Amino acid sequence: MCYSASMPRRRGEVQANLFAPERSRPLRDGTPLADRMRPATLDEFVGQSHLVGPGRLLRELIEGRELHSLILWGPPGCGKTTLAHLIALASGAHCVYFSAVLSGVKELRQVIEEARAERTYRGRRSVLIVDEIHRFNKAQQDAFLPHVEDGTLVLIGATTENPSFEVIAPLLSRTSVLVLEPLTAHDIRSIVERALADRDRGLGDRGLAIDAAALNLLAEQTRGDARNALNTLEAAATLAARQGVSTLTLSLIEEAGQHRALRYDKGAEEHYNVISAFIKSMRGSDPDAALYWMMRMLEAGEDALFIARRMVVFASEDIGNADPQALPLAVAAKDAVHFVGLPEGRIPLAQAAVYLATAPKSNASYQAMLAAAEDVKQHGALPVPVHLRNAPTPLMRTLGYGRGYQYAHDYEDHVVQHSHMPEPLRGRRYYVPSSSGAESAIAERLARWAALRKARAGQSESDRESQEADVKTQKAKVGDRNSEF
Repeated sequence: MCYSASMPRRRGEVQANLFAPERSRPLRDGTPLADRMRPATLDEFVGQSHLVGPGRLLRELIEGRELHSLILWGPPGCGKTTLAHLIALASGAHCVYFSAVLSGVKELRQVIEEARAERTYRGRRSVLIVDEIHRFNKAQQDAFLPHVEDGTLVLIGATTENPSFEVIAPLLSRTSVLVLEPLTAHDIRSIVERALADRDRGLGDRGLAIDAAALNLLAEQTRGDARNALNTLEAAATLAARQGVSTLTLSLIEEAGQHRALRYDKGAEEHYNVISAFIKSMRGSDPDAALYWMMRMLEAGEDALFIARRMVVFASEDIGNADPQALPLAVAAKDAVHFVGLPEGRIPLAQAAVYLATAPKSNASYQAMLAAAEDVKQHGALPVPVHLRNAPTPLMRTLGYGRGYQYAHDYEDHVVQHSHMPEPLRGRRYYVPSSSGAESAIAERLARWAALRKARAGQSESDRESQEADVKTQKAKVGDRNSEF
């Protein structure tokens, strides 16, 4: 059984299980719905299939009644504390719940004394579940180390913050860090529906129903936080009772959650309409409109990473080499959103949207890609010109592989005369840079190289022979590179 280290207790006193309420406990004793509905078994747990699915680590630990020190890292309401408790209960170990907010080193010393007694006199290991472990400072975390090291305590920490920055390295090296994901909208729907149906712990005795639109709003707006969803559901149920209605409508959920539903269905037309407006606003160099449509999506519950992915594509398709920094900035925004999550992730998204909207535009690279793809489709796998082939063996050199290849570093401006295209496509040009932004410099460079090739083509035969002799002399100094890619 588990007890809280912050609660006073007498030695030998039987402690109540703080995580899995007794089924016979009165439903209206002031315990929040989110706590009453906390899963008491692994079969009741929803989400995190990458950890608790068949054959996955946590399921094996729980079903095998094994104990290992773990740190569970994930956003609020995703099941960290519940999983920690299920692991501890399944093992049959002495279990202590320890809050970094309410407890300190003094309480930890008491826990360690009892853990030693449990191990010595009962032969039972002790599990210390530490919620919000990142709130302990480094000195406090150091206090865990020797007792985790010698097996006196099995530590299961839960945190919403990146352990790499918030947990000391020696403690990290003695634990396994497991990453939990936000619950999906489908997961939230399942949890809400179970709470409405459960007569023992949930709201099943009230005979409540919920509109499809209201359920969808609840699932989307709570952004993977089951606790938030159940708290909102409980508030809506209270409002329904006061109004004498038995159906939880969209307006009740909006009022309970203090959040208005926006017209935005992630699976239907409006989803595509809004993302289209966002992309076209950035393409049209309108940062204000881009920010509006971006916030429309985020406020309606759109996945922030979906928006970030579209911005990464936009940076290449619509800006390209007009501003080569657009793509790395968009990728950095995507990484930032993944790292910090919402709501703070809106900030780097907004920065990136403004940057992309105000950057010079060019789709020249994108159009070049389409044109090249069309030639591949039309002409198939054309043979590689012999002079461009690698010649690592004597037979290949005998067959002429690499013969006539001009090593670009031996020539002025690194420009050579021979073609790099298959013979049927000689002279084909796909990439036509614009005059926008940094791409104008690329256009000037390509024009200069074209003029240089034209000038060389007009040289006399003797001049070309002299130049080729100079090239051979240079090659003799640095070694033959004809076989290099």
